Parts: sequence; C-alpha cells; structure tokens
Amino acid sequence: MIIDTHSHLSFKAYDGDRDEVIKRTQKEGVICINVGTKYETSKDAIELAEKNEGMYAAIGLHPIHIKTDLMKLRTDEDEGAFAPLGEEFDKEKYKELAKSEKVVAIGEIGLDYYYRPKGTAKKEKFKENQKQIFVEQLKMAEELDLPVIIHCRMAHQDILEILANHKARGTIHCFTGSWEEAQKYLSLGFYLGVNGIIFKFDIDEVIRKAPIDKILVETDCPYLTPPMAADKRNEPIFVKHVIQKIAELRGMSFDEVVEQTTANAKKLFNI
Repeated sequence: MIIDTHSHLSFKAYDGDRDEVIKRTQKEGVICINVGTKYETSKDAIELAEKNEGMYAAIGLHPIHIKTDLMKLRTDEDEGAFAPLGEEFDKEKYKELAKSEKVVAIGEIGLDYYYRPKGTAKKEKFKENQKQIFVEQLKMAEELDLPVIIHCRMAHQDILEILANHKARGTIHCFTGSWEEAQKYLSLGFYLGVNGIIFKFDIDEVIRKAPIDKILVETDCPYLTPPMAADKRNEPIFVKHVIQKIAELRGMSFDEVVEQTTANAKKLFNI
C-alpha cells in the first residue's frame, strides 16, 4: 500500500477519464487524499472520496482563492471554475463539510506570495489578509482536532512565525525550502511532503537528512509530473517515481520507503 497524501482527482483535468484514472490507482494499491482548494473543490473531494474505496479528503481555502480587491486572481483550467474576486472564508460552511468521515485534514491552506499586487502598501495588506485567513483555518483545525496540509510559496518565515504560536500538527506540502527551514518545521513536529518537484528543485540535502519518519510522499496531481512518467498530466500511480528517488538518495530500498512513508501518513491522518 502506498499513500499519495496530496492529489486533486476532483479537478477538471480529470473530467474526461476520472473513472479510468481511479481504476488504475486502485489497481496499483495507491490510497489518495484528495485535497480541496476552495469550498467547491473541497465539497467535490469529499463526494469523490465517499464514492470510492481507498480515498479520503482534505478541505480548506487555498491562499490564492482568498477574496481580494487588490489584484486580479489567476485562473487555472485544470482546476475548474473560479470566482472572479475569490472566496470569503466561511468557517461554519467548512465545519459542516468536516462532518464527513472521509475528511482527514484541513488543507490546503497557507500563504502564497508569488503573485502579489504592486506597491508596498498593497503588498502588506495582501499579506495580512492571507495571514488572517490562514490563522482562522489553523484554529478551525484545532477545534476539529484535524491535521493541516500547508501550502507555502515564498513565505516560509511568516508561516514559521505563525505556526510557532499555534498547536497545529500536519505537513508542509511540496516542500522546496532549505535544510535550515526544514529543521525549523521538524522542530515544530511537522512532516515534509515530497513530490515531483524534486526533479526540478534540488532538495536532495533535505531528503537525505530529514528523519524518514517525518517524510510523506505525494503527487499534487494533475501537476508536477515526474519526467520519467512520459505523460503531461500527473496521476497518483506516478508517486512511485518520487518514492524511487527518495530511496536512491537515502540508500534505502523502494519497499522500505513505502513502508515508512505509509506508516507516517496513517499516523498523521489517522487512516
């Protein structure tokens, strides 16, 4: 059994062949946590998990979908429909979704400073708004006693400062930071999510040095396809390429990495 701790099979990218992708996933013995990015995709992730064996869901409002009048939000055809100005976070609506037994985490939530408005004042307001919603969702996770799946882009310092003041537990999705940053997350008890980004960014030092009982494997499908997959669109079965890379870097066997990362995921997400 392999657990892909971060997939998006409910996204529009799979509308044409979702059933076939799910069949391949199940045949290969891969369990998926389908992660929401806003209310609609969170709801879709739950519905997909409830209809299929070996699937779970995470719910949350991604920072790029937070309502703002400071800049035009970017759209992604693979994800699906977007609200033009983003979404107002409604905790009660998300808590209602969390009643499903298939919900195992709050995510993906966090901070994303990659696309930001021009001008110092607007940038600061933009960041503060993201921080506020991030904190609200961390508090919700604490209330629900659920782990968090954290998205971080160009915001490690701010996320670390916020986490230091909360009792959250969870994983840093698609980790691309330095070993020094990794150590800080590890000291807070967080796991590091490793996916196909390792074939683009050099985080070999982190993979070699991080405790193996603090590493999770993921795909972030349909994104970040490993180059050896020979497919433009990622899917859960391609997590095997990430596992093989981790095994090579750590001098472990493929099966040893599978056994440990599966145990890690089971422990964190109570699967």
